[in-house]
Amino acid sequence: MDFRFSDDQLTLATSVRDYLSGTHGPEVLRHLDEAGPRDPAIWQGLVDMGLTGLLVPEAHGGLGMGLIEAALIAAECGRACLAEPLVDTAFVGVPWLLSQGQTDGLADVVAGTRKLAPAHAINPWVADGDGDALVSVDPLRKLTVRVERSRDTAAQGVSTSLDANGAGDDYLLNLGALMSAAQLVGLADAMLHQAVEYAKLRTQFGQPIGAFQGIKHQLASCSVAIEFAKPVVWRAAAALQDGLASAAAHVSHAKLAASDAAMLTAETAIQVHGAMGYTYEVDLHFWMKRSWALCGAWGDRAFHLKRIDDAVLGGSLPIGPEHTFA
Repeated sequence: MDFRFSDDQLTLATSVRDYLSGTHGPEVLRHLDEAGPRDPAIWQGLVDMGLTGLLVPEAHGGLGMGLIEAALIAAECGRACLAEPLVDTAFVGVPWLLSQGQTDGLADVVAGTRKLAPAHAINPWVADGDGDALVSVDPLRKLTVRVERSRDTAAQGVSTSLDANGAGDDYLLNLGALMSAAQLVGLADAMLHQAVEYAKLRTQFGQPIGAFQGIKHQLASCSVAIEFAKPVVWRAAAALQDGLASAAAHVSHAKLAASDAAMLTAETAIQVHGAMGYTYEVDLHFWMKRSWALCGAWGDRAFHLKRIDDAVLGGSLPIGPEHTFA
């Protein structure tokens, strides 16, 4: 069995990375933080690349791709700390609407004139919620909205609450958690890169601090955590795309692994930058805040750990080498 990405998938991800690296650097994030959280030109660029229609069926004007491609692109969005609501709209909102048989308005999503902010009982924070764009898991459930400021200054949003019992739609939850995990591995990659580059430039005792074993070992631990999290995320994307009964457990595993890698990398990057690592003057803080926000989004660590425990101890997810590729 070949688990490698295809050349087309890798080319797509590289194209998105190249576009975002040229249009969405730290200086853009600082400008958006002062002038406004969105840039219509950047959004239009994403639309022109077809990313808003990535998961929309070809019959409705989209590219008709799958969750694996979406997860790859979501990782690139995390790497760039993208402020535009591409992931919520195109990679969470669209597949959930399709699962409900709702195709009205998909052409507007592809054209970039409609943005979706999926609301779920477990995830009260949604980006770009203007009241009209919010998508509840059940039209019969009352959705209340109030505007708040996120700790992630690059994300404008609203706080919501659903007037109902229960956790809501599991597929929507899994989509949100999966795409959060994918963004987190991209964010972790970017924070590690920033820390490594700083360690090359910052000198102490006449040499770069990156030459000291203490720094090397911490950064190496981050790299290992990130690389171990990535295949878990891709596995979850494949499981959810294929509709496996074990998909929820794989998604929770991905959210845990990606969150732990991102938190470790954020903490280490702060330490490598010294006392400045936590300040607004250092670009790192944008990626840290986004990581903190996503770690708690679509189910926190305790929630996803319990889902895995229930699956493994309850017998619905047998473990061991004989079950790995069943």
